[in-house]
Parts: sequence; structure tokens; C-alpha cells
Amino acid sequence: MWKRALDRAGVRPPRLRQDYTEQRRAVRRFATAEYAAARLLLPAAVLPHVVAAVAFMHDTDDRIDRGTPDDRAAALAEWDGLVRKALAGGDSPLPVLRCLVHTAGRHPDVRTHVEEFLQGCEREVAWRTIADDRELDRYVREYSLPALMLTACLLAPEDTATRAAFTEGCHRLIRAMQRIDFLEDLAEDVRAGRHGIPTDAVTRHGADLTRPGPALGRLVEEQAGRAAADLTAAVPLPTLVTSAHRPFIRALVGVQHLRLDAVRRAGASLATCPSGPSAPAAALLLLKEAARRSFSFLTPGRDEGRGRP
Repeated sequence: MWKRALDRAGVRPPRLRQDYTEQRRAVRRFATAEYAAARLLLPAAVLPHVVAAVAFMHDTDDRIDRGTPDDRAAALAEWDGLVRKALAGGDSPLPVLRCLVHTAGRHPDVRTHVEEFLQGCEREVAWRTIADDRELDRYVREYSLPALMLTACLLAPEDTATRAAFTEGCHRLIRAMQRIDFLEDLAEDVRAGRHGIPTDAVTRHGADLTRPGPALGRLVEEQAGRAAADLTAAVPLPTLVTSAHRPFIRALVGVQHLRLDAVRRAGASLATCPSGPSAPAAALLLLKEAARRSFSFLTPGRDEGRGRP
């Protein structure tokens, strides 16, 4: 399957095939569930390029997520230079960037989103607190959305108007995902001295983020409700892409609902421990989408999975 995917993605040179295989191992290791979804539900021709984009995003995040703000800013400046040099020259000593260069060559939109993502990383490096929902949305638009679009652009529709609706749907989806991230990781983030819950909401509820209590429970439910509203707005996303990409997008949105359910169940206990979606429920969701995709291939007159809108 993987060799076939490399063939269909246009990855021919032996060294480059090794590079993509190395990124695949890394993605499978640090994002097991996400890789499983891509492996099961995406067309073979796009899978290696999604792997390359995810690997680049993770590598970037890992490089700028350690040390003091000055350390992180210096790491970003160095990485920015390496990425731009690779894209300009068409090669790099780093396998993750060689894959990025090849994927950008096959999918030119990737270059635009790499540029926006690197600019957004400046906000990611600099922020310490998020004042309110307006600032949260700015963070999402400047950093989280460009990060998502590194991969989402590989699945985006070609029609300009539909593409604009797709991007806005991605904005609503990633805003929900980011809010859920901040809730899931609350205990760890508070210990690290940098949480993403809007401070005006913390003040409004009088919540203590370090220990469970009714006020924190109300805060969690409020933030979960706002995430739910964005997830509802993102429901049409699968209808905007070609049928070959719909199973993956449906699964992506479905997993966010599972994460949100887990956050709501955890409530105020998020002050002391993280939450996450039910593994059996997530696996069942993926299997259902995989079965639906397989059925569509075998059913005459259906276009699901055949790449037609």
C-alpha cells in the first residue's frame, strides 16, 4: 500500500522515497490516530503529501516549543531560514524539508500556506495569555488555521467560491479544535505557565484553574459550548470537497465531537488531569467511514470515493 501510494504521489527517486518513508514512521509514532485515519480514508495519491505536511508542521512545532521566549524566537528564525532556503533551492540536507519541497512542487498552494504558517509561528512563540475571544480568534487565524491549511489545502476544492467556503469552514473547525485543545491540556498548560483559556472568561466565572470546583465546571461548559457552536458550523465541510476526500473530513469532524464529549464529561477535573476521546469510539468511527468508503467503490451509480464532486 505505501509503495503504491508513493508511486501515485509521484515520489520516484529512491532517496526521496526513503525520506517520505522516514516521515511516515515519525507521523505514525507521534500522531497514531491521525495517521490511521489518513491511511484508511484518504486516496493513495494524496497520502504521502499529507504525511509530508504533517511531519513539517510537527517538526516546526517541536523546534519552537522549547526554552525561553528568546530561545524559541531564535529557533524560529533559524528554522525559517532553512525552510526558505530549501524551497528556493529545491533541496535540503534535512529529509523533512526535502519532502516538503517535493510536495510543494506537486501542490503549489502548499508554498503559500508554508509562508502563512511561518508568519503565524511568530505569534505562537510570543503569546503568554489570551485576553478574550477576539484575541483567541486572532491566534486561530494567524497560527492555527495556517497550520491546518498545510494539509487541508491538499483536499480543498478547485472552484474559487467553493474554496472560500471550505477555508471558512476550516476556520470554524480549527477554532473549535483549538478551544478543545486548550481545555484538554489545561492542567499541563497551567503548570507550564501558559494556558489558552481567555482570561476574561476565567475572571467572569471566578474560576481557579489549579483545582476542581463549581466555577471551573461552569467555565469549562461555557468554553465547550462555544466549541460546539463552531463544530456545528463546520458540519457542511464534507459536502464542499470531492467525494474521495469526504470520508476523511467526516471522520475528522466526528473525532472532534468525541473529544468535546470527553471534555464535558471531565468538567472541572480538567484542573488535575487531561481528557481525550474514547479510543473504542474513535476506532469505531474510523471503521464505519472505511466501510462506507469501501461500499461506495463497489456500488454502481455512486460517486463516493471516485473523486467527483
